[in-house]
Amino acid sequence: MGVWSWLTGNQPPFVVTLTELAEVGRSRVSFRTETGLVRPGRSPGAAPARDSAMMLTPLRAALIVAAAVAPLGARGQEGFSFRSGVELINVTATVTDNEGRFVSGLRKEDFSVYEDGEPQVISHFSNERVPVSLGIVLDASGSMTPDKMSSARSAIDRFIYDLLGADDELFFMEFANRPDLVQEWTTDRRAISRAVARVAPSGGTSMYDAIADALPVAGIGRHSKKALLVVSDGNDTNSRISVGELRYLIRDSEVLVYALGVDGTAVAARRPPTIQIPVPLPFPIPGGPRRRLPPIGGGTRARTSERVNADALRQITDDTGGRTEIVRGFGDLNGATARLADELSKQYYLGYAAAGKKDGRWHTIRVDVRDRRLAVRARRGYIAS
Repeated sequence: MGVWSWLTGNQPPFVVTLTELAEVGRSRVSFRTETGLVRPGRSPGAAPARDSAMMLTPLRAALIVAAAVAPLGARGQEGFSFRSGVELINVTATVTDNEGRFVSGLRKEDFSVYEDGEPQVISHFSNERVPVSLGIVLDASGSMTPDKMSSARSAIDRFIYDLLGADDELFFMEFANRPDLVQEWTTDRRAISRAVARVAPSGGTSMYDAIADALPVAGIGRHSKKALLVVSDGNDTNSRISVGELRYLIRDSEVLVYALGVDGTAVAARRPPTIQIPVPLPFPIPGGPRRRLPPIGGGTRARTSERVNADALRQITDDTGGRTEIVRGFGDLNGATARLADELSKQYYLGYAAAGKKDGRWHTIRVDVRDRRLAVRARRGYIAS
């Protein structure tokens, strides 16, 4: 990973982390300092409400990164090289056999990459486990009852303490009526565990807003592999952003998005049957009729907000090369997080150089493997914005 740092007077050392050099031409640059995260338009260490002489415009940020790229040397196994007008497209691929087991140990020669149907030369490749910058995004809405939250905390603790690598970094965001970034990037597992333990469920479910807010945070992770894990037991009810708008933001990033949906119908099935008492029509309904929300992402909407909308989740995750897994109860979260950790440890990194065309179009990516008995999952494309 290339970094470039300099001093800014009394400010802490200013460090640019160049993990997504494909973004240079997109003016979407973020920074990390010793004091935390800095986004374009804010100087390091400055209070949010105070102006500063070190304000970073997108143009200035792009110029800073352009200057920083020139002296960078090799990166990764084979080293990265750059030419003017050339963009490095990063692809993380997951390979499974016909039993759904993750396949490791493949070589570069086993893969073929196509952009818009045209074969590409794989210039960068790694089949080793690399550190991941992972954001955990947890549903903290009122439907997360104490027993559900207890199971979620237990599964997340096991995931971060026992299943992830020591070099992996994490952040934690919760969402109810609105998203809240509770713990910024850290390698301190105790900080993440404490943040999860403090969650007090209440309110609605703004899952799409939370993912939209988490994407730029994930994008400035220090590792080249970046991912989000979203855990929720229900459908979105409070977001301002639509699933279509969210898909555009996801397509414009290189973040893998995984979703673990806990189907509330499994809990309902274990409850004792209730006796339905007919109510005369003239009897008033407390609170008046419920407002019906429009369907999200096509198909039919679940009859109650407790039901996970698997189709909407798959629309969000599948473009990225991630996936959606629906489990039948919070007791199954341990197995689901174990499968995710196994997947992250057995993925492949592929990179190819593409002409830096900024046409604003969606360019498809297809990854094939030589052994036709194997299946490969990877990001489906990118927006050349």
